[in-house]
Amino acid sequence: MLGWVALLWLLEVVDVVSGHALDGLGITPRTTSELVDVVPAAFIHFGFAHVAANSVPLLVLGFLAALGGLRRFAAVCALIIVADGLGVWLISPAHSNTAGASGLIFGLFGYLIVTGFVERRPLGILVGLLVAAVWGTSILTGLAPTQTGISWQGHLVGLISGVGAAFVFRRRVPPTASLMP
Repeated sequence: MLGWVALLWLLEVVDVVSGHALDGLGITPRTTSELVDVVPAAFIHFGFAHVAANSVPLLVLGFLAALGGLRRFAAVCALIIVADGLGVWLISPAHSNTAGASGLIFGLFGYLIVTGFVERRPLGILVGLLVAAVWGTSILTGLAPTQTGISWQGHLVGLISGVGAAFVFRRRVPPTASLMP
């Protein structure tokens, strides 16, 4: 996760040095040519304050999600990033430009909250409850469509994508042996 966050900071440095050339990798809704930006948009930010605001939650939530295995974590992140990007492309306001890791952060939040319940694992439930207690207020605030310059659409679709990922990538509990032959 440290490497991932370091990459986000490096990309922001490149963006600033290049006169914000990377900002064009954000998603402009319902423009077919913008579909190629669905994945890169999750790695681009609009300034150092934007990257800073996403760094700690991404580190913590990403670390917790990665404890379930790196392959599973990579698949969960890929699903969230693609689904969130497509959702932003579909429902964000026309002529907007959306980028940043917050859709992934909201997705990881949803994933961590739901996974323990879906898999019926007490430790996972406990982790989900702790994550909800620590980050819940921030997440709810980020879903409100009242903040200018914040993509509540990206946050909402990210959250939904993370909940979906908990079901798609759940660990199957093997059926118990039947007492009947």
